[in-house]
Amino acid sequence: MAIDNISPYLFTIYKNTLPDFLLFPYLSIYIKKSNMQTLEQIQDFKGRYPKQIWPLFFSEMWERFCFYGMRGMLVFFMISQLNFEDAKANLQYGATQAFVYAFTFIGGLFADKILGFRKSLYWGGLLMIVGSVILSIDPHQFFFLGISFTVIGTGFFKPNISTMVGYLYKKGDARTDAGFSLFYAGINLGALIGGYLCIAIGKGEMLSSLVPADKRWNVAFSLAAVVMVISLINFIFTQKKLGPIGLQPTVLQADGSTTTHPKWKEYLVYIGTLLLVPVIVKMVSQTEYTDYFMWAIGPITLIYLFYEMTKVTSAERKKLFAALVFILFSILFWGIYEQSGGSLSIFAAKNLNNEVLGMKLDPNGVNNSGGSFFIIFIAPVLGLLWIWLNKRKIEPNTVVKFGLGFLFLGLGYYFLFGTRWFATAAGVTSLNFFTLSLLIITLGELCLSPIGLSIMTKLSTKNLQGMMMGMWFLASAYGQYVAGQIGAGMAEVKEGGTNYNALLTYTEGYKQLAVYAVIAGVVLIALSPLMKKLMQEVK
Repeated sequence: MAIDNISPYLFTIYKNTLPDFLLFPYLSIYIKKSNMQTLEQIQDFKGRYPKQIWPLFFSEMWERFCFYGMRGMLVFFMISQLNFEDAKANLQYGATQAFVYAFTFIGGLFADKILGFRKSLYWGGLLMIVGSVILSIDPHQFFFLGISFTVIGTGFFKPNISTMVGYLYKKGDARTDAGFSLFYAGINLGALIGGYLCIAIGKGEMLSSLVPADKRWNVAFSLAAVVMVISLINFIFTQKKLGPIGLQPTVLQADGSTTTHPKWKEYLVYIGTLLLVPVIVKMVSQTEYTDYFMWAIGPITLIYLFYEMTKVTSAERKKLFAALVFILFSILFWGIYEQSGGSLSIFAAKNLNNEVLGMKLDPNGVNNSGGSFFIIFIAPVLGLLWIWLNKRKIEPNTVVKFGLGFLFLGLGYYFLFGTRWFATAAGVTSLNFFTLSLLIITLGELCLSPIGLSIMTKLSTKNLQGMMMGMWFLASAYGQYVAGQIGAGMAEVKEGGTNYNALLTYTEGYKQLAVYAVIAGVVLIALSPLMKKLMQEVK
């Protein structure tokens, strides 16, 4: 069915959101006709949360199941199935994750300029499904090919759904941080389920009686494809509630009318994306190419941002400079925090027992999903706490929240250092104490990450929303890259030593990271007065 034959209602909704080949017209019989809400009507909601945040919550939840399920398997799979050395696995992990987040910048840019947030989301989801299916067929033979599809797909999906959440709120709405905290809980519900199930099934810790030993990793990777299909179907039914949010950007004509970009531009994005797959395969599988990419993309991005900043007012430029400070500090935060997918994955497999509060649990599953478990319960409470403090005019500003995030991160990593106090002569230590450190690190993440998503929308100009959200994730790319380098350094030091020596090496490294985090937190809090001037009315 051609899109021009769809009813006017569906034409309005779907023509500007889906590529032609993803229109799913047969679903129209399930969708009731209604008038599209205006942006003002959507933002003029009562209560703590807009109703549109819940379906976005669930689409993001399933996408995060896919992402964190595979993220949690990467290092363990490379070491146990592909026979990589620990240091090489850390570098590969850092390279893969760096490209994932680097592509969020590219995805945000194309969403701003050509596709719109909705089409970007669908295209990214489709690529993630393709990548997961490839991995489920033969993860040993097609590992880097499947990962490359997933890398690019995540780049188109992730920043755009976060940006749509930002559009649910008016500028200056005090409830924005609470909304992003709730949304962040959805991210972590998916991360909790996917992070534990995928690695546990792959290792044979779950469903071992049902899944043949030689198919465990196939099944683990196939789960990611299934949940991404669920995520996209959920969004199909969600978008009619979003009004104009996420539709394709329009072009102003000479006569004052507006139109969407020519179709050839849209199709060029899709074709160019597919042509990039073999390039990403090469760059991820050979990490020296990742080095070249990371040395280039940062300066290029900054030059482009400075160019865009010449087009805005002085007040808007100051806000963008403030956003840039947050982005630079976040690189350090994620470089430390993201040891969870690299060196901590190896630490969990080799240096932790399998008991938490008397329960037998897979230590890799706990490492992958423990933080998410805590966030699910803490995030809504923390969001309500920010609202409660705001009403009494004692809520800490965003800069102080960032600083607190670093301080909690440092304390959590000092607790990781403390796991050596419970180690046996065999180099195996307490999963209980390790889990406690995850709780503390989680408090730091909640002070920074959901607030970071929120502050990017507050400080960005309308036409740079997607780009600035992409830059936030690009900072995460650099953090992932740094995390891989740090983890590889720890692994190289321990080669040839005993398991106990490995534990001492890792925990000493975690103590050093704790010191860096605390210093960064203190510096940020000290910068608070200057940052408040740059941010102006944004709190």
